[in-house]
Amino acid sequence: MNGSFLVSLVCGLASIQANGGTIIGTVHAAGKPGAETSSQGGKYDSREFKFVERVNYAEMHDFVVYIDGALGSNTPSTKTEKIVTSRVEQKGAMFSPHVLPVVAGTTVEWPNNDEILHNVFSVSAPNDFDLGLYKSPKIERWTFKHPGRVDVFCSIHTRMNCVVLVLENPYFAATNERGGYKILNVPAGTYKLKAWHERLPAQIQDVSVADTGEVKVDFTLGIKNLPKP
Repeated sequence: MNGSFLVSLVCGLASIQANGGTIIGTVHAAGKPGAETSSQGGKYDSREFKFVERVNYAEMHDFVVYIDGALGSNTPSTKTEKIVTSRVEQKGAMFSPHVLPVVAGTTVEWPNNDEILHNVFSVSAPNDFDLGLYKSPKIERWTFKHPGRVDVFCSIHTRMNCVVLVLENPYFAATNERGGYKILNVPAGTYKLKAWHERLPAQIQDVSVADTGEVKVDFTLGIKNLPKP
């Protein structure tokens, strides 16, 4: 996980009351049953399709787990808090991190650490923006005011894309390299806990959090529960 994001996350959580429960667990992805066996032999071994890259669900990462929706009186007030700043680096014609979860109202910095011009923009209304063309030492910034998924691109380089996931409350966590996550200092209560990935349907589970202690919630995401013809 990006170091600057960890710093921002710690700073954001530091402003939350230092008590409450902890939600822990893991998130993994699974492909459709039978997909592996059906892709062997026949046309799949032909020159046309033999080297077509397939989705490796076991190696999927960049999951985000968060309490869905506003928490009402349990949500810490942001009126007197210092504005939290996160950062997405542009290096090697790539955005890093690829997925950045933030609370609505967070300002994100977009430093360009390449020696070429980049452009950062999004058409994900109402969080659409365009930072124009620039490079170091200039650092552009944008404040994400509205909850929702924001797909971000560079208008020059096709492989430059990332996702800013703007959330309604600070109770969230990105998974680590093993798929684990931990959400700290959650006020006691019953919530809808959502696991998200950019290319898979999200999954929601009910979770009850006590004043102290841990509660474990695991997720396995896949292509399921979608409408069929």
